Amino acid sequence: MSQKKKKEDFDVDFGFGSLKLGGLFDGLDKLVDAAAKLKEMGGEYSKEGEIDLSHLKKGMKGVFGVTVKTGIGGEGPVVESFGNIRKTKEGPKVEEEREPLSDIFDEDDGVIVMLEMPGVAKEDIAVTLEGDILEVIAQSQSRKYRKELLLPSAVQAETIAWTYQNGVLEVTVKKG
Repeated sequence: MSQKKKKEDFDVDFGFGSLKLGGLFDGLDKLVDAAAKLKEMGGEYSKEGEIDLSHLKKGMKGVFGVTVKTGIGGEGPVVESFGNIRKTKEGPKVEEEREPLSDIFDEDDGVIVMLEMPGVAKEDIAVTLEGDILEVIAQSQSRKYRKELLLPSAVQAETIAWTYQNGVLEVTVKKG
């Protein structure tokens, strides 16, 4: 006699209505689709959640979220996902590394990148810049982050500087 696994349902409230997501990974595509609909609201909206996956591996958590931003003057909305749940050809996959929430600011004289990475220390962070690709890796005993970003402008790699305070990494680099 086979037993069916019980699905865990949970609700996510988007501020304009909630969405029932069934099963552990069922509905993650619905979550991203719902976030895309938020672009019509303008401005910026962010929502995140956490799923306890300790039944798969002790202490394991699935972290997911989406941010919807509208550019200056209402230009093209950008939907960005973050967390440690990735969409693959085989379906959603939980990874140990989290993708931090990030913002890129293209200023007159340089580029500023902000990343939210709570739970790591300054000495746990590695920042590298090759051409216009910025890579940030952070690893502590309890958290791992990795993010690769394409910078919007040509920059001078030798001018890169960064600070880390209260879980927020700020990277600045002058334009080339």
